Amino acid sequence: MDYVYKTSGTCSREIRFSVENGILKNVSFLGGCNGNLQGIGKLVEGMKVEEVEKRLKGISCGGRPTSCPDQLACAIRQAVGSQSN
Repeated sequence: MDYVYKTSGTCSREIRFSVENGILKNVSFLGGCNGNLQGIGKLVEGMKVEEVEKRLKGISCGGRPTSCPDQLACAIRQAVGSQSN
């Protein structure tokens, strides 16, 4: 299933991704640090959503309480929560 998540508190404005059988696919960010965010997308591609969330949750950026990786963890949590409803 495809998801779009509007970020909050980060330079990126949106995260798009797919989840297939609990596996994260096609991660892309709109806005933010393009090279770094492409790298994050490639690194998490094919990983279980639970593992990605566990690794990225709570990362902060530049004194902010969140970051683009943390927002991806939030997006995954929201997506997984919507699948179970």
